[in-house]
Amino acid sequence: MTNAGDFSQIGFAIGGGFFVGVLIGYALKKVLKLAAVIAGLFFASIVYLQYQQILNLNWNKLQVASQNTLSTLANAATRIPGFTNGDHAIDLVHLGIPLTGSMSMGFAIGFLKG
Repeated sequence: MTNAGDFSQIGFAIGGGFFVGVLIGYALKKVLKLAAVIAGLFFASIVYLQYQQILNLNWNKLQVASQNTLSTLANAATRIPGFTNGDHAIDLVHLGIPLTGSMSMGFAIGFLKG
C-alpha cells in the first residue's frame, strides 16, 4: 500500500524541480546574453583601435594562445571528480528521477523563454 505522503513528496519533487529548473534556465540565458554582448563590444573595440592604428595585434599569436587555453580547459574539465565512468559519485537512485526529469524540462523551457 502506498501512503498519501509518498504521492505528495513525489508531486513536490516534480513541481519544485520544474520551477527551479525554469528559474535556472531563464537566469542562465540572461547571463549568457550579457556575457556575449560584453565580449562582442570588447572585440569590436579592439578591432576599431587596430583600424585606427592605435593598437597593433598579432592575430596569429592570439589564436595560438586561445587554442592553448581552450585545450587546457577541456583537459581540466575531463578530470572533474564524479564525471568519469569508474567513479560512481553520481547515482540516479539518489538524485531522484522525478526531480531531475522535471528540473531538466523546466530548465529547457526557461532557457527557451529567457
